[in-house]
Amino acid sequence: MYKPPFDITSEMLHLISEISEQVGIINMRLGENAPSPYLRKKSQIKTIHSSLAIEHNSLSLKQVTDIIDGKRVLGAPDEIQEVKNAIEAYRLMPELDAFKEKDLQKAHALMMKDLVKQAGHYRNDGVGVFNGNGNCLHMAPPADRVPQLMGDLFHWVKTTKEHPLIHSCVFHYEFEFIHPFIDGNGRMGRFWQTMLLSRWKGIFAWLPVETIVKEHQQDYYNVIAKCDAAGNSTAFVEFMLRCLLDAMENYEDTEEEIVELHDKLHDKLHDMFPGLSEKAFGVLEVLKAHPGLKAEEIGVKVSLSERQVKTYINALKLAGLIVRVGSNKTGYWKVIRI
Repeated sequence: MYKPPFDITSEMLHLISEISEQVGIINMRLGENAPSPYLRKKSQIKTIHSSLAIEHNSLSLKQVTDIIDGKRVLGAPDEIQEVKNAIEAYRLMPELDAFKEKDLQKAHALMMKDLVKQAGHYRNDGVGVFNGNGNCLHMAPPADRVPQLMGDLFHWVKTTKEHPLIHSCVFHYEFEFIHPFIDGNGRMGRFWQTMLLSRWKGIFAWLPVETIVKEHQQDYYNVIAKCDAAGNSTAFVEFMLRCLLDAMENYEDTEEEIVELHDKLHDKLHDMFPGLSEKAFGVLEVLKAHPGLKAEEIGVKVSLSERQVKTYINALKLAGLIVRVGSNKTGYWKVIRI
């Protein structure tokens, strides 16, 4: 049976212990509550911006934010398309199975839509990774071996008894080594590691690990090259575990920043619309994060009846905070004033 080459080290075990402790701290802080829509959105923006910046997308964090908010942005069309594609891929994440090869191809089809002809399909040609001087850093396996290699990798990750923190890192490295797609392998490798980790602990679905990788971008490339030369992914696993730990330790600062922004926005809305209740603002938050939800589904999130939700939606509409886009049956509520 295929097993990717790597060694379990004392450094890995130490990092796993530290990360697990941080998971416990964050879950204790959150209790039964999911992170706020503001925190999830902020984290997703950072993740998308950092992942694409690693792939040389030049759009700023503000530009990425504006694209996610549906605003017009001046920039290279392909870079704007990359952001739009990444938004759709991350929105699809909860519906994907991290252990299904077809779902990885489905995510790639979204991530690379209108950017490459073979989006969603494994490559038919040879590919290599080159530096800025044109020197080949890594020559991927021949295209005709890709289906077998990817099949073996998915079979291993589905059946391995290794800790998810380890097997997700190993998968990430092996994916980059195989380079199964003609383009988009870097962003997909990081995306799929997040997929695997989020199936272990949900907080990884919104933790912006990509920002840490971006801060150590050259180290990221160097450790991949080191593992290629060594013939195993041990050093890469240690590197990614350190990135995960850094991201978790930075969580508290991110949370405090979001709470501060949320409080400022909340105060501003109260000043502008003193007649709206706290529950109406709760409905507004849900609509901003999930515009397509029905009244009954919103009620579940904010502990209100369907009838109460409809009353608050009508109040928000009269206040000019939301507008209906599309029909009552298939449309959605768009937040237009915040």
